[in-house]
Amino acid sequence: MLYVIRSSWPLLLGMLLLMVGNGLQGTLLGVRGDIEGFSTFSMSVIMSAYFLGFLGGSQLAPDLIRRVGHIRTFAALGSVISAVLILYPAIADPVVWTILRVIIGFCFSAVYVTAESWLNNSANNETRGQALSLYMIVQMSGLVAAQGLLVLGDPSGYILFVVLSVLVSLSFAPILLSVTPTPAFETTSPMSLIEVYRVSPLGCIGIFLMGAVYSAMFGMSAVYGTQVNLSLGQISLFAAAFYVGGLLLQFPIGWISDRMDRRVLIAVVAIIGAIAAFSAMFSGGFTLLLIAAFAVGAMANPLYALLLAHMNDFLDPSQMAAAGGRMLFINGVGAVSGPLIVGAIMEGFGPSGYFLYLAVLMAGLGTYAAFRMTRRPSTATEDTISYAPVLASASAVAVEVAQEVFAEATQDELDEMNPPPAT
Repeated sequence: MLYVIRSSWPLLLGMLLLMVGNGLQGTLLGVRGDIEGFSTFSMSVIMSAYFLGFLGGSQLAPDLIRRVGHIRTFAALGSVISAVLILYPAIADPVVWTILRVIIGFCFSAVYVTAESWLNNSANNETRGQALSLYMIVQMSGLVAAQGLLVLGDPSGYILFVVLSVLVSLSFAPILLSVTPTPAFETTSPMSLIEVYRVSPLGCIGIFLMGAVYSAMFGMSAVYGTQVNLSLGQISLFAAAFYVGGLLLQFPIGWISDRMDRRVLIAVVAIIGAIAAFSAMFSGGFTLLLIAAFAVGAMANPLYALLLAHMNDFLDPSQMAAAGGRMLFINGVGAVSGPLIVGAIMEGFGPSGYFLYLAVLMAGLGTYAAFRMTRRPSTATEDTISYAPVLASASAVAVEVAQEVFAEATQDELDEMNPPPAT
């Protein structure tokens, strides 16, 4: 781990600043949209637009990087992000914000692909898993820290948007000034959706549902907070609670998953998350609301990696990277739909529709996982592969790195069980 920090700290520092900027962006827009009088459904469209741009970026960024190179892509799109962040308060219109969110989602996706390519290039087979874990911790830490900045300025003014732009601009300095020679960029041709579904119906359905949960949970948290009249400080704590829960429980849940039938754990984790979300609908105070948000985040965040690991239990190492590309697409489609659906529910049922939506989707995942246990025998624990942490917001590169970690671990286990004959 120390080797990874020494060799990659400029990249990690840059990504930390970038995540702070991106994390504050969504929460700040949720608060500012309420100040501007935008409807709940308008805000849901705006929030969904980011994930539409991110999905498009994940598909198109590799070609862009191949044509103009990592450094030019990184610098150019970073400039666009900074400009968009300044334009939000200058043009407070739902249609304009929707367009800007598509653009910034695309740019962030391509920036993540570029930075993660450099991070992957700086790691070797022995340190790749550590680099992935450290990167996930940096991501979550940046998102948590971002929520604390919400109280440092007036969301009805320009200052916080300027701070966002400055943070994003500064994030590129340590990365661009310290990168090693540009890595070769390669992606694996994905399997077909039908092939991936046949390998793991639970993995496909689960990844889609978790994309919808993740985008709604984080994209609409500030909108929910404004509707229930939380103060600015309370909204920042509420949004942070989801991330803190995911950060603290990611590794313990992963450790458990390597020692039992993952479908059982997926079902239990999803049901606990559903219960926590349902209880939040009737929470009697802000403290109970925070506890519920922490529990929902703690259960929802690790589920993406759990589902990915479950699917990989039924794949050969050579198939894992290809399947990861399709899972990323399925997750992206779910993410685009999440804010739209929860926005419509909140329009009809009020703020409680936010947690009702989360509860229904997580209960649905838990129920489907239990159903799948009746359709396929469990995989022996000793035949499963090691869990690798990866977030639902990961780019194509991070998912492929996780798949490489999975594949290498699986191949090592196969080599141990079938050593070459003595000569």
